[in-house]
Amino acid sequence: MLLLMLERGMPIDMVLTADTGMEFPEMYEHLAKLDEHLYRERGIHLTILRHPKGFEYLMFEEKKQKPSSIENREKLGVSLYGNGWPGAKVRWCTGQLKTHLINKEVNRLKGEYQALHYVGIAAGPLGVKIEGHALSQPKRIKHEQYPLVDWGITEAEDLKICYDRGYDWGGLYEIYHRCSCWCCPLQRIDELRKLRHHHPELWQKLREMDKRAIEQFGHNPLGQFKQGWTVERLEQRFAAEDAQISVFLCTEKEREMENKQTGQETESVETMLRGAPPQNILVPFDGKPARSLEELQKERKHKRKERGEER
Repeated sequence: MLLLMLERGMPIDMVLTADTGMEFPEMYEHLAKLDEHLYRERGIHLTILRHPKGFEYLMFEEKKQKPSSIENREKLGVSLYGNGWPGAKVRWCTGQLKTHLINKEVNRLKGEYQALHYVGIAAGPLGVKIEGHALSQPKRIKHEQYPLVDWGITEAEDLKICYDRGYDWGGLYEIYHRCSCWCCPLQRIDELRKLRHHHPELWQKLREMDKRAIEQFGHNPLGQFKQGWTVERLEQRFAAEDAQISVFLCTEKEREMENKQTGQETESVETMLRGAPPQNILVPFDGKPARSLEELQKERKHKRKERGEER
């Protein structure tokens, strides 16, 4: 949205974005690059809104003030400090670290100036917020404007426009379905699997945060990262999947060597594994019905034993 507004010569006096402090490193690099471009084009910088104490303070240290909250926590024997993990019903992170900060600043500007508020929501059945908020000062006050919706630009089209102009978020959207906070418990498990693989330092930080949450709040909604899953259990699951892939790669390498000797072609492991957890992979051999990885491992072990290779 912002790039097109600049190209079309639309008036912009301020560009707002909220930083939760838990964005991907690539996102901060993207914002720095965008800030440089904005300054070159209009002589202004991004206005970045941040909570004075940040995500981890709100999660672990903010003291409860409402009598009802205090009473409920005392009944449950839960700490009176911190909000715990956010959830679908209590998304305090979005409220306190994004929406509240932006709405407060926009309302302040509208009260002080005749500000027109442009919001980066793409066209589509739901609309997706993928950028910040731009404001200008028109002749009269109007309600919020949605340029991408007015121009009929979808999220996919908007991303392509950004890519064509050299803004690719460091490749984040080529890995993740959404690029919100890296620690968000509302992510799908597949996204968390990618986080562990592509950002191991952030994954380690997430493990530490979840351990602290459990120690402080216990195994209840406040200390529960995802229903039925702690981060440590996810670590064990992902590690087991990696181990299965390693075993599968070993057997696959042996099969490739055998096929080379017989002149047969073999499908790449990457193609076979793409988009499916290892435990769900069924592998076809020589035109025969597909079998599970477990069955193939047992058969391979049996053949080795017959050849006297099993120790």
